[in-house]
Amino acid sequence: MATEKKRSYISKSRQARSLETKRRILDSAKMLFEARGFEAVTIDEIAREAQVSAPSIYSIFQSKRGVLLGLMDEALSPEQFEALVDQVKRESCPKRRLEITASIARQIYDAEKTQLPLLRGASALDPVFKGLEMERERRRHQRQKETVEAMAGESAFVENLSLSKIRDVLWALTGRDLYRMLVIERGWSSDEYEKWLSNLLILTLLRNCPG
Repeated sequence: MATEKKRSYISKSRQARSLETKRRILDSAKMLFEARGFEAVTIDEIAREAQVSAPSIYSIFQSKRGVLLGLMDEALSPEQFEALVDQVKRESCPKRRLEITASIARQIYDAEKTQLPLLRGASALDPVFKGLEMERERRRHQRQKETVEAMAGESAFVENLSLSKIRDVLWALTGRDLYRMLVIERGWSSDEYEKWLSNLLILTLLRNCPG
């Protein structure tokens, strides 16, 4: 029993050190990417800033693109994301579901705001990274399936669009590009973006919803 407890302690200690190393790498990379741009920064520079070895970075992230993806994925934790999605599942009114969906988009992109210009620049310069960004968008489209199917079962949507097209419209309107153009490039506040997106989703996709 004592041996098992010791092994558990050692395992937890190693896990904590690993998480701390990952955190230092991401924090250092974020600072360097913001200051000099994604393309100008090397793995060796990130390693020096984070006080780790370059092989450690490759072991955790495989590449500099992997480091940037790590920054994007950690902007909003999986636990935070799931909590937001649960709000949609618990809501019974289709109108409120779309309002919450707009809020989810706003919160995700607010969290990612610093990394969005970096991701866009890297995607334009690197076809491989562009493919990874496309995979992220494919996953986002897939995650919206449950919400769309539930609302379709309630006959909430307009009749002039098929279910697949409704899902495509929801995916497109809640995408990063609209947030980037309006909030980052045109200077809208996040509140203005969320309210506009919420109204647009409701007007575009729903029949009349009381309340």
